[in-house]
Amino acid sequence: MLGISVYPNKSTVEECNDYINKAARLGYKRLFTSLLELQPENIDQTVAAFKKVLHHAKTKKMWVSLDINPHLFKLLNIDYDNLSFFKDLGADIIRLDMNFDGLSESIMTYDKSGLLLEVNISNDTGNIANTFSYSPLKNKIIGCHNFYPQPFTGLDTDYFLKTTAKYKQMGLRTAAFISSEAATQGPHAYNDGLPTLEIHRHSSLVQQAQYLINTKLIDDIIIGNAFASEKELKDVAKLNLELAQFFIAFLPGTTDLEKEIILDNLHFNRGDINSYSIRSTFVKLKYANSDIPINNALYKLEKGDVTLGNNSFGQYKGEVSIVKQSMPNTDKHKNVVAKVCSSNTEFIDFIKPWDKFKFIDVTTY
Repeated sequence: MLGISVYPNKSTVEECNDYINKAARLGYKRLFTSLLELQPENIDQTVAAFKKVLHHAKTKKMWVSLDINPHLFKLLNIDYDNLSFFKDLGADIIRLDMNFDGLSESIMTYDKSGLLLEVNISNDTGNIANTFSYSPLKNKIIGCHNFYPQPFTGLDTDYFLKTTAKYKQMGLRTAAFISSEAATQGPHAYNDGLPTLEIHRHSSLVQQAQYLINTKLIDDIIIGNAFASEKELKDVAKLNLELAQFFIAFLPGTTDLEKEIILDNLHFNRGDINSYSIRSTFVKLKYANSDIPINNALYKLEKGDVTLGNNSFGQYKGEVSIVKQSMPNTDKHKNVVAKVCSSNTEFIDFIKPWDKFKFIDVTTY
């Protein structure tokens, strides 16, 4: 799912609801917000605003996640075995920004409200194992990363990939945050973007979303700050959340047939992988009788080149490849039809045996 965030303690109810309406029309299905900044002196007023916004999101069929911590339970005088307050507020999920003691989380999964428990998966600790040791209802537990308002504090890429893979292997539904370049609001007084990954802090929203999709580790992608621009919302909504994808720029002279082969087919990497190219071979069967003359067959191929086997390539005519490292093409059997955009070349390394992927003409965005 795609999701957005709103902060009713920073915006009017009308502003939040208008943003929800825009996102819902584009297919966004999740809403994140935070109660962590609730102050004792304005509890009733703040809760009333949150309730209006969250219930409006429910009318748009959104799945609502509410960020909480142990302090909030004390402030609101809520017991772990009675979560009706959050349900009445309009939440479907309570996200635990901080860990409790394991037993408390386990008890919460049995609450009659039916709320899901969203645990913090940005910490590579044994907290999930501790909670599981208390026999919770595992189908009531999902996971979500943090976002990081302070520059140079977001997660490192290697750590993110390793830690998320561990939680994914446990069977948890996963979520992470991306950060709009147009948005300025978050739950805290200071924020310089609200991404999960530090490398995403000043990247385009689409590139951040692509990254998370192409890792195949994240189920739900949530824009952490408010309010993303309408163009950003639309561009992200156009992405396929279930499929790795590459933005490409076609080379001058690429034919309509070559573009059709590249854009109009589902590609997948062979199972017997190599270190030089991602090979989409089955597409050649569809174009076995097509005429693919030599066209822009460069002598040397570089990482990110998208190639197509031409008429001279025998049984490999019509085979599509993404080059992973430099290699010769002196026999000119491969037409270079496009290049993966520089912002997308890092995604090449995510493609594993049998992974499916598609290409997107960058001029359509």
